[in-house]
Amino acid sequence: MLAKENELMSNCIVVVQFPLEKRTEEQAVAGGTSTAPTYRGLAEKGLIRKDYLNGDVGTGGVYLWESRAAAEAWFTAERVGILTERFGAAPALTWYDTHVTVDNLKNETRVNGIAQSEVQAAE
Repeated sequence: MLAKENELMSNCIVVVQFPLEKRTEEQAVAGGTSTAPTYRGLAEKGLIRKDYLNGDVGTGGVYLWESRAAAEAWFTAERVGILTERFGAAPALTWYDTHVTVDNLKNETRVNGIAQSEVQAAE
């Protein structure tokens, strides 16, 4: 599912939310670290990053995918069923196309996944 070289396409962010009570920090860390190997293994399928969420109104994750197609290949009806069974509640999935990313860790701005020079980014 990885983007072909020189093919411009937007990344895709999927926000997954479960209507569950906030977990303790220890519970959140234990839950995240126990499933992290699964998501690290999805790099080859287009997952760029996953952030685990733990908030006052629920829990979940924010997934940054290389493309919407890669995200859709992971978040199938079967996957949603597995998540529903695991958490005891159905997740709400919100889909976003993201064309511009500011990455301060890499000190770059990307348009459709391609790093831009500062001049290009300012235009």
